[in-house]
Amino acid sequence: MDHIVTLDSGENEIENLISGNKSMIIHGANVKSTPYGIVSKGDVLYFVNDSQPSEIKAKGRVSSVYNSCRMTYEESFALVIRNQHKLSLPDKLFYKWAGKRYIVLIEMDEVSEVHPFTIEFKPPVSLSGTSA
Repeated sequence: MDHIVTLDSGENEIENLISGNKSMIIHGANVKSTPYGIVSKGDVLYFVNDSQPSEIKAKGRVSSVYNSCRMTYEESFALVIRNQHKLSLPDKLFYKWAGKRYIVLIEMDEVSEVHPFTIEFKPPVSLSGTSA
């Protein structure tokens, strides 16, 4: 399956994946939420920056996925610290994700830059029916 992943443009996450300085991405939440249980080994991820969510910049193949069980704050921090050499998170993003009850770690291989192309971007819709 193919997925579109939005990464932090201010922290150059796409560039770090392409250069090999980073080989893993993370998502965390205090409740199970997408992409929990959705992404699988072999899936292709297409990357966009949060500043240009309709322009694909790179793609990569998922080599492994870890969906955590519910964790304590301390367990979550320990998991992120153990994987920091692959995540290469700057402090801003480290503290954004560490401490979440549920963490998804997605390891990538074959990450490459693509000739940028545009996709139709629709902002998420809230349950009340207004844009989030």
